[in-house]
Amino acid sequence: MSAVDEPTLRALLDDLAAGRVDADTVIARLRTLPFADVGGALVDHHRALRQGRPEAVFGPGKSPEQCARIVAELLDNGIGPVLMTRASADQVKAVEALVGPGVHEAGCLLYRAPDRVRPERVLVMTAGTADLPVADECAITLRAYGFDAVRITDVGVAGLHRFLDRVDDVLAADAVVVVAGMEGALASVVGGLAAAPVVAVPTSVGYGSGLDGVTALLAMTASCASGVTVVGIDNGFGAACAVARILR
Repeated sequence: MSAVDEPTLRALLDDLAAGRVDADTVIARLRTLPFADVGGALVDHHRALRQGRPEAVFGPGKSPEQCARIVAELLDNGIGPVLMTRASADQVKAVEALVGPGVHEAGCLLYRAPDRVRPERVLVMTAGTADLPVADECAITLRAYGFDAVRITDVGVAGLHRFLDRVDDVLAADAVVVVAGMEGALASVVGGLAAAPVVAVPTSVGYGSGLDGVTALLAMTASCASGVTVVGIDNGFGAACAVARILR
């Protein structure tokens, strides 16, 4: 079966109308459209039809064998991109043993990234080097959805002159993801300058009063820069998904 998306469904209905396939064939193909049971997981076949992007696979809590079955189900049905996030070494090993090697970066495993890069200019900025793992997850997720993100790293407010050197890039962006721990102030700085959508990602980087990212989260949601979107702590994946929705 091919991917369950709008073009495929239209082609199937055109084939039915033209008599190239019969109704029984169409019913048989649609019967597995919503999801497939692969043992312990119900794999969503038509999420791309509903949301414009296929299901991603979250690694934690799943066995390596479950991850392999889920990824194989998606690939076998022509679905792409296929992205597994927060994958352990054992999970990656099991998946690649079953379906072959993928792009393994930032704790993620990616198959069938789009060949064509979208024209929108998306920035992924970090306040510090310690925020890079979250930014890396965001960047590979953006790649899965066709965006070649521009990386700007280590430009937090403790050295504001470093950020000011990249203001032109911020002003020219179509969307900006700001990844910051500590007090999360970089999101407000960017939100006060950029006309583009700003998605802020608080990270668990910081000292005791940082409360594992809670301080940055609260600061970002209380930002005086109106319209800044905030996702959960360390959620680089969610930030990329927000950008993909905004720029759809």
